[in-house]
Order: sequence, then structure tokens, then C-alpha cells
Amino acid sequence: MSWSVGVRASWRFVCVLLHLVRGWWTVVTLFPRLSALQKEERIRSWALALLVQLAIKLVVIGKPPTRGPLLLVSNHISWLDIYVIYAVCHCRFVAKADVQRWPLIGTLATAVGTLFIQRESRRDALRVVHHLVERLRCADVLAVFPEGTSSDGVRVLPFHANLLQAAIAANVPVQPVALRYSDAVSCVNSLSACYINNDTLLGSIWRILNAPPLCVTLIFGEQHSAQGRDRRAWALDLHAQVNGLR
Repeated sequence: MSWSVGVRASWRFVCVLLHLVRGWWTVVTLFPRLSALQKEERIRSWALALLVQLAIKLVVIGKPPTRGPLLLVSNHISWLDIYVIYAVCHCRFVAKADVQRWPLIGTLATAVGTLFIQRESRRDALRVVHHLVERLRCADVLAVFPEGTSSDGVRVLPFHANLLQAAIAANVPVQPVALRYSDAVSCVNSLSACYINNDTLLGSIWRILNAPPLCVTLIFGEQHSAQGRDRRAWALDLHAQVNGLR
């Protein structure tokens, strides 16, 4: 890395951290006084600005949801996935409990209504399913990553079916969503945004800033209902659909 490139990456790194801090300050001080619609607008504009700070181009294919009740089911590659989807549509996510303890990101996730789950606990999964059913019956748009963890994006890991029970119980449709990160110039699949193994948030941000400009493609499939399928059969079909969308 040349000296000028290193300086530029360092400056952008500081700008991204300041953007995260501004988001934290906004949700702590301003959100309690905002309406739900105002919060949605702030979240979307903040998420779009984050992608700009990271020099990530956003491409959207298909029809994002405009209203609920609906459950979004997506593959999972990076901590960025949540903010990519927030940049396009408002929803509430289910995330692993570890995220709640992340500096800045945890506060942001909590403030926008993220539901946290202890993935290793069957009892906690049941609690979250009951909560999802309640929110779906209130016409919310919810989003889950049924792989249960992030991957390198080369393939879609098998889907866990537990959280799909919420859509069956509430009798609401599911919309498959696919994420793909690629080099913005060559369109070749990129691993720069992956958040796997021993990655840290700061290390991931630094790697993204030092990589060639990225493009994230967000592909929305068609909404459909269970149509008599149990959660396991539906999970298999959704896995195939998300894989096909990629």
C-alpha cells in the first residue's frame, strides 16, 4: 500500500467511525422525540450515507416491500447486510444476541427495534417466534437470516427453519431476498465485505476501505405463502429461491 493510499484509507476510516458515532448520538438523543415515520426516514438516510462513506455502490433488483405484514428471508454475508436492507426498506431484524454488545452498532441495532436471540437456546428461539408472531399480527415487516451465521457469500448455508414458524402461525407471506457483494468494476464476487471467523468490526471496516470499490446487489424475489408446507419444507424451498436469486 502506497503512502497516499494509506492516508486516504485512514481518513475515510475516521469518517466512517464519526458517522457511526453520529448515528449513535441521534438514536440516543433525538429518536425519543421522533414519530415512527421520522425514525424510518432517518434510518434510511443514515444507512445510505454509510454506504457512500464506504464507497459501496447499491443496486436493487425486484420490488422491495412497502408494507407488512411480511417476513423477509435473506442470506447473510456481512454486518453491513442490515444497513444495506435499511437503505432500501424499513423493517425489524432478528439478530444474534452478541450484536447487542457491540460498541455503537449494538446501540443502533437496539434503537431501531432489532429483536435479539440466543441462537444456541431452543427456549429463547421459542420466545422470539412468539414475539415475531405478535409483530406480524401488527402488520410489521420483519427480516431474518435463517443461515444462523454469516458466510463468505460463495454459497448459501443451509437454512434453519425455526423462525419461519412465525410466518406460518401468523399466516403471512414470506419474501426471499438475496445479497451479493462484488467488485464494482469487474463485477467479480468479492470477499472484502465478509464478516466471518475471527473478523472484528474495525478490522472489517478497514478491509473494506482498502479494497477496490464494491457493489452490493440486493435482489428481491416474489412474496408467497406457506400453502400447506411445514416450516422445514418451506425453508428448503426458500433456500433454493435465495440461491437462485443470487
